[in-house]
Amino acid sequence: MPTVEELYRNYGILADATEQVGQHKDSYQIILDGVKGGTKEKRLAAQFIPKFFKHFPELADSAINAQLDLCEDEDVSIRRQAIKELPQFATGENLPRVADILTQLLQTDDSAEFNLVNNALLSIFKMDAKGTLGGLFSQILQGEDIVRERAIKFLSTKLKTLPDEVLTKEVEELILTESKKVLEDVTGEEFVLFMKILSGLKSLQTVSGRQQLVELVAEQADLEQTFNPSDPDCVDRLLQCTRQAVPLFSKNVHSTRFVTYFCEHVLPNLSSLTTPVEGLDIQLEVLKLLAEMSSFCGDMEKLETNLRKLFDKLLEYMPLPPEEAENGENAGNEEPKLQFSYVECLLYSFHQLGRKLPDFLTAKLNAEKLKDFKIRLQYFARGLQVYIRQLRLALQGKTGEALKTEENKIKVVALKITNNINVLIKDLFHIPPSYKSTVTLSWKPVQKVELGQKRTNEDTTSGSPPKKSTAGPKRDARQIYNPPSGKYSSNLGNLNYERSLQGK
Repeated sequence: MPTVEELYRNYGILADATEQVGQHKDSYQIILDGVKGGTKEKRLAAQFIPKFFKHFPELADSAINAQLDLCEDEDVSIRRQAIKELPQFATGENLPRVADILTQLLQTDDSAEFNLVNNALLSIFKMDAKGTLGGLFSQILQGEDIVRERAIKFLSTKLKTLPDEVLTKEVEELILTESKKVLEDVTGEEFVLFMKILSGLKSLQTVSGRQQLVELVAEQADLEQTFNPSDPDCVDRLLQCTRQAVPLFSKNVHSTRFVTYFCEHVLPNLSSLTTPVEGLDIQLEVLKLLAEMSSFCGDMEKLETNLRKLFDKLLEYMPLPPEEAENGENAGNEEPKLQFSYVECLLYSFHQLGRKLPDFLTAKLNAEKLKDFKIRLQYFARGLQVYIRQLRLALQGKTGEALKTEENKIKVVALKITNNINVLIKDLFHIPPSYKSTVTLSWKPVQKVELGQKRTNEDTTSGSPPKKSTAGPKRDARQIYNPPSGKYSSNLGNLNYERSLQGK
C-alpha cells in the first residue's frame, strides 16, 4: 500500500506530464491503491483518482470501483469527499453506472451526505438526463425498498427544478415510458408521487397529454374489474385514483368513464363502503368526488341510467314529511335528519347530468314518482329555509377574526352548503325544470365573477341582512309539514351543526 509521500510523488508525476499524462499508467495505479491505506491515504485518493480519471480509459472500471469503496468507507469525511467527486466519473458510457451508484447512495441517513448525493445527481442530470434517468429507474424497478422510495421522491421534488434545455421533449417521453413500467406495481403513495411527476411534465400539459394521464389513472383504478365495496383496499384504490384524475378533467378532457363507474357500481353500494382510513366519512368523500367530476362529462351512452341511479340515491336523503310516510314511523314529534352535505353533492351531480337530458323529470318518470319527488323537495326546501335563517342570524354582524373561530367556520360552510342546495332546488321547481343556475361547491374556492356576469348564487356569510328568499312554491302548501325551527341536525363533514347553532 502506498504511503502519503508516495501518493504525492505520483500525483506530481501525473500533474507535470501534461499532455503525456496517459503514458504514466503505473503512477495512476499507485494512486488507485491508495484506497487500501489508512485515513490520510484514502482522503488523498478520493481527490486524486477523479482528477486524472479521464486520461486512463483502460482503468475506468478499477477507478470507479476504487472510488465506490471510498463512498462506502466507515469514515464519514472520506465518504463525503468521495461522493462529492463522483460526477467527474460520469463520462460517456460510465454515466448510467455512476447514476446507479448515486441512486443507491440515497439510502444514507447522514443529512450532509444525502445532500451531496442529491447535488451530484442533479449535476450529472444536467450532463446527460437520459443516462441519469436510466440509473434512477433501474434502482426504482429493481433496487431495495428504501432506495426505490428515495429515488421516486428525488424525481418528484427535483425534476421541476431543472431547466427546459435539460427536460427536453425526448427526456419527458423517456420519463413517461419508464413511469408506465413502474406503475404496473406501485403502492398508493407511490402512485400519487408518480402522478405529481407526470402531471408536471410540459409535454403532458396539452389536451392529448392530459387524456393520456386520465387513461393511466383509469387503468390503475381497474375500472374494468368488479367493484367490491366491502374490500377496504379496493375502495381506497378507487378513491386514490379518482382524486388524481379530478384535477385533470376539463371541458376537453372528459370524466364520463369515471362518472358512469361511480353511478353504476359505487352509488348502489354507498352505505356498505369500507375504508382503511380512520375517521373518514367515506360516503361523503365519494359523493364529493362524483360532484366534482359531474361538471366534465362528455357524451354519455348510459346517461338516462346514470341519472336514474343518481335520482334514486337522492331520494334516500330527501325524506317525505312525517305524515306522508307510509309506515308512520316518523309521525309525531321526531323529525328526520336532513343531511345537507350529502344532498348538496347528489343534487349538484343530478343537476349537472340533467343538463344533458333536461326532460328526464318530466318525460322519463311517471306522474306518481314526479309528484313524490316534488313533495320531498318542498319539505326539504322548507327545512332549508329554517336552517338558513338560523345560520344568517348566528353570523349577523360577525366579520374578520370573529368569522375565524372554529364554530363560525362551521356555520360559514353550512351556509354555503344550504345556499347551494337552495339555488338548485329552485331550478328544479321551474316548469319545466331548469338546469341553468351555477353554484360553486361548498368546499371549492369561490370563482371570481367576470364583469357583466350575473351571480346566480349569493353566499351571504357577512353580517349584512340578506335579501328575503322564497321558501319554495306556494302551490300545494297545505301538504307541507312545517317543522319547528332548531330541530334540524345534519351530517356535514362529520360535524353537527345543530350543536353549533345552540351555542350561538
